[in-house]
Amino acid sequence: MQKHTVEKIGGTSMTRFGDVMNNVIKGKRSGEEFYHRIFVVSAYGGITNLLLEDKKTGAPGVYGYFAKGNAKWADALEKTRLKMLELNRTFTDIGLDIEQADEFVNERIAGIKACLEDLMRLRSYGHFKTEDYLPASRELLSAIGEAHSAFNSSLILQANGVNAVFADLTGWKDTQIHSLNEMIVKCFEDIDYSKQLPIATGYVKCSEGLMNRFDRGYSEITFSKIAVLTDACEGIIHKEFHLSTGDPRLIGAEKVEIIGNTNFDIADQLADMDMEAIHSKASKEMELKYIPIRVKNAFDPEHPGTLISHDYVSPEPRVEMICGRNDIVAIEVMDAEMVGESGYDYKLLESFNNHKVSYIAKNTNANTITHYVPEKARNLKECLADLKQTFPNSSLRTTPIAIVSVIGTNMKIPGFLSKAAQALADANINILALDQCMRQVTMQFMVGRADFEKAQIALHNAFVENK
Repeated sequence: MQKHTVEKIGGTSMTRFGDVMNNVIKGKRSGEEFYHRIFVVSAYGGITNLLLEDKKTGAPGVYGYFAKGNAKWADALEKTRLKMLELNRTFTDIGLDIEQADEFVNERIAGIKACLEDLMRLRSYGHFKTEDYLPASRELLSAIGEAHSAFNSSLILQANGVNAVFADLTGWKDTQIHSLNEMIVKCFEDIDYSKQLPIATGYVKCSEGLMNRFDRGYSEITFSKIAVLTDACEGIIHKEFHLSTGDPRLIGAEKVEIIGNTNFDIADQLADMDMEAIHSKASKEMELKYIPIRVKNAFDPEHPGTLISHDYVSPEPRVEMICGRNDIVAIEVMDAEMVGESGYDYKLLESFNNHKVSYIAKNTNANTITHYVPEKARNLKECLADLKQTFPNSSLRTTPIAIVSVIGTNMKIPGFLSKAAQALADANINILALDQCMRQVTMQFMVGRADFEKAQIALHNAFVENK
């Protein structure tokens, strides 16, 4: 029996579905070659922002207004419906049945509107706590984005000679609640991979609450779970770019190199830098089941992309990626009473844990502990207030900074760290702090935000262009 792959397409690529169909799904295939694959799709680019909130700016979408009891949620929902209908019209030239597509959108949006109106009425009586229904509301709104793109994709592929089936994991109007695993197994148990091409929603309605647990990373969790539960031979993530040694828009497309091979450990390091090859929690089960993940450029179908495997180590010392993030806040706690006191760090982290704030890196010395936290972390203000109250005699300082990382599977040779520091010094960049574990798969340099781009260019030049 031929093994199948599970393949994920992101939202930006989905908006160009004609290219995705021609490059990725159909390509040069014919007959049975179309099959033995499962596709997991995200919502079209920008739709989840309209439904929830803007991922970058935090501007409220339907959920943002609804959660605050602001009546603007209804207008935001109508705006989203019109955007979905507008997107439908961009696919008519590749076979989308506009009548079926519009009917699907209108029916689901009308159902969501009626549900939210009922919840608002219940809310007005004052006997229902927001925490009792807001998580479910967020789940409900998340689902429509992936349902829309998956339904459209199955219609388009059917019109183009592929026996695609809409694998709806959103549980629309299903009164039963299943676990995540049960929902996936139930959906795929009757599908014949040799004759049918499932187009699955990136969202799954389940008892665990996918959005509640993983927030905006849920589609990659779905991708991973489907791969593991259906015993796939490989997972493939189709992005709008290759996984390269640096950002081609910053470094220059002619200067970066496609990585080719790396391992799950490096994928975790990239996730920390917000450069997700795959969500760190999604990759774990695939790693444990030895299912490799391939990252491909959806618009360069002939290139094999980057293979992420369990035990790959570069045969020669090299840097696989220079990347970073400029949305970091350094939280520095300096306290003379810290010296020699057992458990001080534990009490400090208790505040982080209580407010669900995670950190990217950490430095310590005799009387100072600094944690590097994403600026967009929820509850960060509350966490800082808690720290001030818990440690009244300490000096608490926050500084906006950037982190630039040098990452690779084989960097355990003398001189790598000094070469990086020298490259930054030559570019007149002051290193505020640095972090490197003994495993030496990543070197993290904390620099001023004004030096963020310059630091990446300098390090890429030193380690890739002049290696």
